[in-house]
Amino acid sequence: MSEGNADRVNMAFIAAIVAVATIGGFMFGYDSGVINGTQDGLEKAFDLSELGTGLNVGAILLGCATGAFLAGRMADLIGRRNVMLIAAVLFIISAIAAGAADSSGIFIIARFIGGVGVGAASVLSPAYISEVTPANIRGRLISVNQVMIISGLTGAFVANYALAKLAGGSTAEFWLGFPAWRWMFWMQIIPATIFLVTLTIIPESPRFLVVKGREAEAEAVLTRLFGPTAAKFKVNEIRQSLAADHQPRLSDLIDPSTGKVRKVVWGGIMLAVFQQLVGINIVFYYGAVLWQAVGFSENDALLINIMSGSLSIGACFVAMALIDRIGRKPLLLIGSAGMAITLALMAISFSTGTLDEAGKLHLSDNFGLIALVSANAYAALFNLSWGPVMWTMLGEMFPNQIRGSGLAVSGFAQWIANFAIVVSFPWLLTVVGLPITYGFYAACAFISFFLVRTLIRETKGQELEEMLGS
Repeated sequence: MSEGNADRVNMAFIAAIVAVATIGGFMFGYDSGVINGTQDGLEKAFDLSELGTGLNVGAILLGCATGAFLAGRMADLIGRRNVMLIAAVLFIISAIAAGAADSSGIFIIARFIGGVGVGAASVLSPAYISEVTPANIRGRLISVNQVMIISGLTGAFVANYALAKLAGGSTAEFWLGFPAWRWMFWMQIIPATIFLVTLTIIPESPRFLVVKGREAEAEAVLTRLFGPTAAKFKVNEIRQSLAADHQPRLSDLIDPSTGKVRKVVWGGIMLAVFQQLVGINIVFYYGAVLWQAVGFSENDALLINIMSGSLSIGACFVAMALIDRIGRKPLLLIGSAGMAITLALMAISFSTGTLDEAGKLHLSDNFGLIALVSANAYAALFNLSWGPVMWTMLGEMFPNQIRGSGLAVSGFAQWIANFAIVVSFPWLLTVVGLPITYGFYAACAFISFFLVRTLIRETKGQELEEMLGS
């Protein structure tokens, strides 16, 4: 809180709120990662081509773009918590329908529904956390969401590996006569139900309550968080930041003095898009396919996924320790430089491979090791920097009046870029090849370094009411 006060921050209550809100991040990761390891089952069940596989894998991302775009505005209308409750219900519906789908069309619809939930959770979990936590530890606490995203991904990898191992393969018959890959989707019901139930015990965002004129409720929530003195001060601070404003709308993203899109909005869009253009979700969505493409067995490929996820979780904890000390911008610059190098090493390694009669790429022992180490270093660098920092900044960089609209536009851009990268990968893998594909991701990481230097303003330690809209 700004303006030091004698009240004691209720860290136990804040921790409970963060724990519940970040289950949304876990579901984001789980719903995204569950597809990794199910492609063989999908291709056989629905007789898919390379493009068909890309569309079935990428269907969730169009839903994510829709959910992210709608969530900001809906959150301004009905509240952050209520939109997350809707997302939890969508997760459950999607899990049931995706596992039971008897055609590609039904599967795509089911994954689109889940994607709407993922998109909403992806923007609202960090935004909600940013609105209920003290400025001096806000970055650290929002970064917990990235830990949960990677935990969700890793949880999906572990569940998929265990199910495939128990069944004897992802397409082998498992419980009740259904193949293992269907159970991989149905397992999502468990965390989604936990998310739905626990959301009912946390309060609405006090900033939303002030916007809606429910100041007594806002003060009650803030009193539980920060004490009565700080609560009164914060309600007044939020009220003043909104006093000259109107109901949030997309046109607020335009600077009235110049008639152009605000620089802070371009910064948010840049962060959102380049987080995907570096290709991170190829590792998360197609990890098993990627490593099988360079000679690993399905079992080994699924184990590599688990190892990569575990390293990524460790990197998130490092980011949590650094983000409120050295700031957001330095971590982004470190990540851009490191990812450019490791992606370039992967591209070089893949360029040395040879194709066998089945069309699979094989690397020498030395370059296979370089590719494996580089891929895991790349994933760790991403989760040290762009993974947690992008979501942290989107949750805090926009001023109160345009936070919902800024999140909507940035989140939409993020998921459209994600869709383009993920859907194009099977075709690129077959037609263009891994060296050029990863060379493109490396070039995007290189470019992102200079864009961060130009467009991004440090937000470490600033109150949300202090964020500028230019």
